[in-house]
Amino acid sequence: MNISVSSSKSELAYDSIRQRILSGDYTPGHRLVLSRLAEELDISVVPVREAIRRLEAEGLLTFEHNVGATVAGIDRNEYLYTMQTLSIVESAATALAVPALGREELTEAHRLNAEMRKCLERFDPVRFTELNHGFHEVLYRNCPNPHLLDLVHRGWNRLSALRSSTFNYIPGRAAQSVEEHQALLELIESGASADDVERAARAHRSATLNAYLTPAEDPAQLAQVAPKESNQ
Repeated sequence: MNISVSSSKSELAYDSIRQRILSGDYTPGHRLVLSRLAEELDISVVPVREAIRRLEAEGLLTFEHNVGATVAGIDRNEYLYTMQTLSIVESAATALAVPALGREELTEAHRLNAEMRKCLERFDPVRFTELNHGFHEVLYRNCPNPHLLDLVHRGWNRLSALRSSTFNYIPGRAAQSVEEHQALLELIESGASADDVERAARAHRSATLNAYLTPAEDPAQLAQVAPKESNQ
């Protein structure tokens, strides 16, 4: 019974801290004070410490002696390699799935993209990323090659481990992404070849990578969507 209660409290601490990191409330470099977190969650320090160790293992936190736990930034190289790989395998999976895309799937993709467009009004990067993942999953999930699908899933899992939302760092990219989604759907619905669909899907993924690697110098780009207000 005691083990169950301890596990439940540790899970509570883990979920709470992880959500704050992924939402951008805790930014890279933010130092976590265990006693303060325990007080906020109304639990002891022990389950908070267990949650910290778990998040450290996932790469979301770093821990240094005499410093404590701090929020980790995105590993630039790991993000680069993951996005390069995903741009290849996901675009190929999407192209192979096109023959199996029916009206139901396309309607769902349009709905998700419309939700993403609505999300731009009061930008929530975590919600936007969830919708973005759902949109792409609709397009590639009917890929007949299970090995290729496995690689795509591995790529998305790596991105999730790196950080739930790259759009925290490049919010101006969000509006562009929605327009590219619309263009991709129109391309598919026009009966374009699998090669054309694959090229468009790969260019879309690469554009996000390029936006992250080369931050916009024009402040107007960052104002394309309103940043989410912080409760901190």
